[in-house]
Amino acid sequence: MIMDTHMHTCFSSDATMKLQEAIAQSGELGIGITITEHMDLAYPEPGQFIFDVDAYFREYGPYRNERLLLGVEIGMRPDCLEDNRKLAKGYPFDYIIGSVHVINNIDLYWQSFYEGRTKKEIYTCYFDSMLECVAGHDFIHSLGHIDYIARYAPFADTNVYYEEFKEQIDPVLTLLAKREQALEINTKRPLTPDALRLLVPVYQRFAELGGRYVTIGSDAHRASEIGRDFAAAFDFAAHCGLRPVWFQEGKPRYMRRD
Repeated sequence: MIMDTHMHTCFSSDATMKLQEAIAQSGELGIGITITEHMDLAYPEPGQFIFDVDAYFREYGPYRNERLLLGVEIGMRPDCLEDNRKLAKGYPFDYIIGSVHVINNIDLYWQSFYEGRTKKEIYTCYFDSMLECVAGHDFIHSLGHIDYIARYAPFADTNVYYEEFKEQIDPVLTLLAKREQALEINTKRPLTPDALRLLVPVYQRFAELGGRYVTIGSDAHRASEIGRDFAAAFDFAAHCGLRPVWFQEGKPRYMRRD
């Protein structure tokens, strides 16, 4: 079965998609879905990017089945580690994505994060923070969108070049591989030939370091985005020698295209 493992419905602050819309779209596509609402504890704007987890399970729990799983996307921060751990252990999430959205209490979407610093300084800071977060968050199942910063950085060329940042990226990949945690292929940034060319060295290096698994997620905020670019993602995973999986009750299950 194919499973889109990353999407946001109306429990997330930045999404309005209804669960029934996601269910209808997944049925039309013939794929499974994992809902992964945003939970960024201590977010710098109070009340944003957090949700009522009890209400989430109460409302969505009756729909939970083999083709509809319930997860969470945790915003990793060193100062939120123990609260994130408590959240992960306190609820029956099928799947936990760990992502870096906020550094030094500044959202990477905000332009103030980039002021007065070069791309080299910013990206080095980003990957150093990622390593610190991954080191502490040993309970996540997959690292979300490793090149997330490239979405919002204000530089003329926002791409992540592995050779330029390999000293920062390799320790992250090594730790994920050692723990048998997955690396996400996030299809929100279109998987164009140029994008794939830039990502190949990162994911192939993950495989070289002993990494086995990737998850594939659309990061959909609208029903029409569910399952986007999945064919390209499967081909990319195979090219890099990695196995697509999804997680159910915290356990990896192999994803198959047929």
